[in-house]
Amino acid sequence: MNNYITGSAIRALREKKGYTQKQLAERLLVSDKAVSKWESGRGLPDISLIEPLAKTLGISVAELLSGEYVQNRNRHGNMLKSRFYVCPVCGNVMFATGEGSFSCCGVQLPPLEPEEADESHEILLERTEDEHFMRVRHSMEKTHFISFLAFVTSDHVQFVKLYPEQNAEARFQLSGHGILYALCNRHGLFARKI
Repeated sequence: MNNYITGSAIRALREKKGYTQKQLAERLLVSDKAVSKWESGRGLPDISLIEPLAKTLGISVAELLSGEYVQNRNRHGNMLKSRFYVCPVCGNVMFATGEGSFSCCGVQLPPLEPEEADESHEILLERTEDEHFMRVRHSMEKTHFISFLAFVTSDHVQFVKLYPEQNAEARFQLSGHGILYALCNRHGLFARKI
C-alpha cells in the first residue's frame, strides 16, 4: 500500500486548492514551518490533524490514508441493491443505494442482511386502488417493536419510521414490483418480494 501522506502529495493537493503553505497552516492552526516539514519529508502531520488536513485539502480521510482517490464513475444505480444501516446506540437509520461505509455514535455500522419474514414478523399486504397497505403482525411495545417499514423498487424508495405504541403499518404508492422491508429492533431486517 502506498502511503498517501507524503510531502509531494500534500504539496500537490495544497497547490491544487490554490493555498500557500502559510494559508494551509492557518487553516490547520499550525505553523507554516510544520507544513514545510511535511512537504519536504522531514516530518508527518500529527494524528489529530489527519481529519482537518483531509477536509481542508478536499478529500476524505480514507483517501488521504489509502492513497486512492475515489471518483464516482457510477452514473446510475439500481435501488433494489439498496442497503440499510442502523445505529445500535441511537437507532439512527441510514439508507444507501449499495454498499457503503457508515458510522454513528462511534460505531462502524455493518449493512443489515434481510431475512425472509417468519411467522412472528409476517409482512402482510393489501392492494387498494393506487396503494399498497402494508402491515406486520408484531407487538409495538417500548422494548420490542417494528422500527421502520419500507418499499423499494428499481427506481423508488418509500420509507416510514415507526415508534412504539403505533401500529406496525403503512401505505405506499403502487410503483411496480419491489421488496417490502420491516425492521424489528430485536430480530433484525425482514423482507418480502412482491
